[in-house]
Amino acid sequence: MNPASGLHRAWIVLALCFVTLFINYSVRLGYGVVMPEMLKALNLGRAAGGTIFNAYLLIYISITPFTGYLTDRYGARGVITACILILALGVGLMGTADSLLSACLFFGLAGLGATGIWTPVLTVVQRWFAPRRRGLAVGILSTGYGLGFASIGLAFPWILEHFDWRYAWYFLGAAALLMTAGNGFFLRSDPASSGFSPWGETPVNHPAKASGTSHTRLNHLPAIFQSARFWLIGLSYFCVAYALYGITTFMVDYAVNQLEIPMEKASLLATVHGACQAIGVLTILPLSDRLGRRKTIMISNGVIAASLAAILPAAGSWLLLCLSIGVMAVFYGATFPLYGICAGDYFPKEFMATVIGAWTPFYGLGAVSVHWVGGFLADTTGVYTHSFSICVFMSIVAMLLMWRVRERASRLER
Repeated sequence: MNPASGLHRAWIVLALCFVTLFINYSVRLGYGVVMPEMLKALNLGRAAGGTIFNAYLLIYISITPFTGYLTDRYGARGVITACILILALGVGLMGTADSLLSACLFFGLAGLGATGIWTPVLTVVQRWFAPRRRGLAVGILSTGYGLGFASIGLAFPWILEHFDWRYAWYFLGAAALLMTAGNGFFLRSDPASSGFSPWGETPVNHPAKASGTSHTRLNHLPAIFQSARFWLIGLSYFCVAYALYGITTFMVDYAVNQLEIPMEKASLLATVHGACQAIGVLTILPLSDRLGRRKTIMISNGVIAASLAAILPAAGSWLLLCLSIGVMAVFYGATFPLYGICAGDYFPKEFMATVIGAWTPFYGLGAVSVHWVGGFLADTTGVYTHSFSICVFMSIVAMLLMWRVRERASRLER
């Protein structure tokens, strides 16, 4: 039963997941801030910088479908706790990297840890909050990755002044280690096993019945993966991830080396990006509860395309560049949770983590592709013009693919 008064445990779960996500995305998105100094110290080119990030992403997209399945099968608590410990080890070792090979190995280990964070965290939060509260809860949760990115943008110049780039990784590794204990002791995988109902739902005095038998699971899983909706959303996810990572990973390097803006100033783009992400998730995600996920994603992808198209013409003005990045980031922040919530909206809830995990390779391959293509084009042409133009095109394709998704419910939903 739910207690008659006091703080609902859903909010404790949300707080733990928020901090976990904050650390995870400080690592993932913060790489683009640390990258210029790291590449300079290791005497590596931009394509090598993309390869280091791809080592992380290739491990991430290969393993995440399995961690999604394990979350549905065994619960989020053990998966998140074990994986953030692995993340802490990989990130700490990144501070000792002295070559392309060691950087790839250590960031790949961090990617292995990250496999058990986004999908289980998004799943456990959705389970602790009633369906009509999911947009709000995931919106609050998702400020974690925007604020993590913003914090790195603010902290990195200070770290460079007092230490060097390696300490950015040491500090993040220590923070991840602390959250290993926090999740292990206090996180709970679902409300029913703790005697609660989801927050925002009428309390019940009996445990929820299983959503389906193993036989039903076996019958439904192939049907999900064969549905046009699964593939349309997945391909749209691929395209928008390509577009967004193509800008986010390289924007600080673009400002420093193409626009010749000092690092102290260029790193503020990450702060603008992260702060605007927080605005986006707190407004767009709750709005999506009213508009519907498909329509919201279409609008979001259209605005992303327009804002990306404005980045190159804004090169002559710092204010316009920050504005273009900021508008893009408002919708960037909402993009990934919006696609994740689609798993709960369009497919049975007992398969939520499995579907999110199965969509992760689409997202990851988009990011991997743009790191190699973008890094190669920047190395060979000396500018980011061609790479950023492709990103605009991909965001338009992402919007058109979502337009093709049917709204009508099918027998697999709910």
